[in-house]
Amino acid sequence: MKGSVPSRRLSGIDAAFLYLERKEIPLHIASVCVFDGPIPFQEFVAGIDSKLHLMPRYRQKVVAPPFNIGYPTWEPDPNFDIRRHIFRVRVPAPGGDAELEALASKILSKLMDRGKPLWDIYVIEGLKDGRGAILVRVHHSLADGVSGAALMRVMLDTTPAGSRTARKGRPAPEEHLPGPPPNHSFADAVASAVRSSLESLIAAEAILLDFAQGLASERMQNGLQGLIGLLPELAASAERLPFNKPCSGDRKFCWTECDFAEAQAIREALGGTVNDVILTAVTRAVSRYVKLQGESVAKRFVRMVCPVNMRRDDGESLGNQITFLPVALPLDIADPAQLLYAVATRTEIMKSARASHLVALMASWLGAAPPPLQAAFWWGVPMVPLPAALLNMICTNVPGSAEPLYAAGRRLISSYPHVPTGYELGVNCAVQSYAGKLCFGFTADAHVVPDVGRLREFVKESFEELCRAAGLRKARRAPARPRKARKTGPRPVPKPEPAEAAAPLPELPASNPAAD
Repeated sequence: MKGSVPSRRLSGIDAAFLYLERKEIPLHIASVCVFDGPIPFQEFVAGIDSKLHLMPRYRQKVVAPPFNIGYPTWEPDPNFDIRRHIFRVRVPAPGGDAELEALASKILSKLMDRGKPLWDIYVIEGLKDGRGAILVRVHHSLADGVSGAALMRVMLDTTPAGSRTARKGRPAPEEHLPGPPPNHSFADAVASAVRSSLESLIAAEAILLDFAQGLASERMQNGLQGLIGLLPELAASAERLPFNKPCSGDRKFCWTECDFAEAQAIREALGGTVNDVILTAVTRAVSRYVKLQGESVAKRFVRMVCPVNMRRDDGESLGNQITFLPVALPLDIADPAQLLYAVATRTEIMKSARASHLVALMASWLGAAPPPLQAAFWWGVPMVPLPAALLNMICTNVPGSAEPLYAAGRRLISSYPHVPTGYELGVNCAVQSYAGKLCFGFTADAHVVPDVGRLREFVKESFEELCRAAGLRKARRAPARPRKARKTGPRPVPKPEPAEAAAPLPELPASNPAAD
């Protein structure tokens, strides 16, 4: 963010998060951060206030043009007051994780006030074991997961003593005065609409050119060939799972964590990437949950959508620069190593075929439409029931700080990310790495998935199974039986490798109906 001058006008995808939002679909990203001690409120507020000059957008609010002729713009808030953005709340006794999750769920269910800059922080007191916590919310029109994580690194400190650079070069008070009033004349809005349409068309042309150039590569040819083999699965996966039902605005948020080093060891032993390990654990958890609801998983898939970062910096640029990678993952493979291989194979095929580029191309074409039509489109999407599910779940993996972070001298222990959900997505999952941990956050509709805590438990169980399959844990012994056990040799653990960039893709693992 240093030295950058972000555009005042929202992009098409930024504006879409404003158009789509309603009571049933709160569209903010968030994080629940737990610290090793209570956060001193006044000191924390002063620290954030000293850094706001590093984040000018946090003093700006959204202003829409007449009739949505053009995209909204970010304009200085003449009534900005940091006390309207940082609040002090207390968790009920006894102050455990259950009470903290309930408080976070209540806060995350509320829409953000568009009459002020779209961010807020709740300093949470009353936690047991001498802990402290904060809940940070940022509207999705302001930041995606990657830029949100970068903003967190600005808000927090890398040392217990704090950051001197936050105060160094802080602008004088007069520099915070509002600038000239925005020009929202009809002519300006029309000119903005034409310019944004041309920019979207140019972006679409660039994506098409990049896609065409990639066709010459052996990796993409192999990917397209593998994609043809996936078409029956992609068609079969267009069905609703138990949690794909119309959502209310009430949310439930819960979390868990796994060891990042163990995820890397699983990858090294069984193949794939760390993201494939995460997707495997979540897929196995979904399979268990579907069976818990009394439904079969035989020959069924979960259609995951994974956000893909498109920015070329380290997340310093604001706004949304993402596309999406869709992948259908089998729910009926019982062996954890085989499932990881199936997940790694399918994600490699979709990445090699540049499926995320095709999604970005469609988004660019939509962005070429006049903003009033885009506003009408996004406003009407939740009103139209679809005969089949376009997707079942969003699972996003956001890299966080590898080093410990601090707030007012307190060390951050864990940071649990929240990703929005709504429409017919009853539950979504976000994962963030931080200081040797993988922090999972599950956001669910309180009425569609009231038992979302079971998914959290199933992820832990699935991760443990992957650890045992990779040789990181000893196999659990079966209960002793009166009869003599048969002598059988240990079953070898398969160690498939992911497809190489220029190598033919392996045959897809078959589904296993017996797993049901």
